[in-house]
Amino acid sequence: MTHTQGRKPIVVGVDPDPGKRTALAWAADEATRRRLPLLLVLAQNVPTLGYRPTGGRPSWEEWNKALHTTGDRVLKEAVAFVESRHPRVRVSGLLAEGHPAWVLREQAQNATEVVLDCWHLSALQEVFTTASVALPLIAHAPCPVVVVPYSEHITQQQPYFVVGVDGSPRSAAAVDFAFDEAALRGAALRALFVWHPPRLGVLDEDAALQECRRLLSETVAGRTAAHPEVELHHEVVRGHPVQVLAKASEHALGLVVGTRGHGGFTGMLLGSVSQGVLQHARCPVITVPHAHDR
Repeated sequence: MTHTQGRKPIVVGVDPDPGKRTALAWAADEATRRRLPLLLVLAQNVPTLGYRPTGGRPSWEEWNKALHTTGDRVLKEAVAFVESRHPRVRVSGLLAEGHPAWVLREQAQNATEVVLDCWHLSALQEVFTTASVALPLIAHAPCPVVVVPYSEHITQQQPYFVVGVDGSPRSAAAVDFAFDEAALRGAALRALFVWHPPRLGVLDEDAALQECRRLLSETVAGRTAAHPEVELHHEVVRGHPVQVLAKASEHALGLVVGTRGHGGFTGMLLGSVSQGVLQHARCPVITVPHAHDR
């Protein structure tokens, strides 16, 4: 389609398992809504599913040939899946050698979004090692990163997105993106400021909550004028960020957060809170970097 030429694509990491297509479907739908090209990336440093050595220890040439043969097959099947779902989307494939985190980080430099599934987070130990793909990618990607769960989540009758707010410019960037997503999908938007009381407490909790409400109102102010079609609900919630956001995401189309901030859960996104959100959210988690980080 000519209208996608010259525009940054949506990049999606392809899972070699043909039974795991939720991230691919999400990315294809997103590319169609945004009228963007879609780039399917299969990053591998070992042969994918289906490779069986003929006998003995394979030579480097045999290993490399198997890598490309099975990789090409996986990519062709993935492209066919996208074309059957959205025949008019412009889709291409890239087979790259290397660790998925490094490959997708390189592709993110010229992407509108990067989408991947959460199979990299399926084992707890993966989150705390360099084998994890999502966290290193989120930390360095100059564009939004979407982590899509394997299972299809059940949404309520009125679709909505959830966005986390902490009053920082970086969470404001997340709010902008959340408004765009909600508008594209005809969905409502729920903006949450999660206030986690300090261990030693505060002298005036009412004053602290009032300040949170002020920051939340300032963050969403003006954006409703740009997207009058988006029904906005905003509230300050007292509790632990992981628990509050995971519960809020149970029936949401997506949970949008900033990659960093001056406090609150976005300030800890690459720490324990981000790991908790990525593991426990029931919907796709979209992390949005601030413009200064891009």
